[in-house]
Amino acid sequence: MKIALGQLASGTDIKANLAAIDRFTAEAARDGAALIAFPEYATYEKKIVDASFPAVAEPLDGFICQELAGTARRHGIALVAGVLETSGKPGKAYNTLVAFGPEGSLLASYRKIHLFDAQGFGESTFIEAGPSTAPVVFEAGGARLGLMTCYDLRFPELARSLADAGAQVLLVCSSWVPGSHKTEQWRTLIGARAIENGLYVAGVCQAPPVSVGCSMLVDPMGVVEADLGLAPGVRTLDLSLEAVASVRKSFPVLQQRRL
Repeated sequence: MKIALGQLASGTDIKANLAAIDRFTAEAARDGAALIAFPEYATYEKKIVDASFPAVAEPLDGFICQELAGTARRHGIALVAGVLETSGKPGKAYNTLVAFGPEGSLLASYRKIHLFDAQGFGESTFIEAGPSTAPVVFEAGGARLGLMTCYDLRFPELARSLADAGAQVLLVCSSWVPGSHKTEQWRTLIGARAIENGLYVAGVCQAPPVSVGCSMLVDPMGVVEADLGLAPGVRTLDLSLEAVASVRKSFPVLQQRRL
């Protein structure tokens, strides 16, 4: 399977963000990718989550998701991206990942459950936590992929629940807030989630200055297959599902754990 990482520098111009997503998706499709993953808040982003985030939120059948579905369909590739979804609470939105298939159908959606109320930020002031903690796994390109969003990466229980649900690849769509040692933590945590679950982790992030960039793919042994650095861009990479099976046979931790 080939997967593409689309590192964006999203801003508040939704149409410009959608255009960048379309360009990167076209490039990934030309390179033979079966799926492209984009960051958290791919269609609307700024350095601080504020009241403008719920103000631009839409239902999943609204204009923004229709545009994303159209991009997937036009280029014949599965697409995952972070959007703002309307919630039932005034002044709050869901931070949602959507996955569209190559025909434009909605394959899955995941509302972020661990909100970033840390490092001086208060995401929960304007974002509503997803009401369900059930793992969200979907199929694309012959693989089973699990969805996580940014701060979720610090909670190994979610990654393990996705592995238990059959995920062979974790898509960690993020806008990782910069700060002291944050890039090192990003890389370390991605590697840890890959090693402890015997799967690939594709961490796709917003570029600086709003985030740390360094979108990366780590294989089931913890080897970094690619790191996109700091600039916006797209990279298509090969995944080996046989490698997932082989590593899980060599290190059968999913069967041997006692807790």
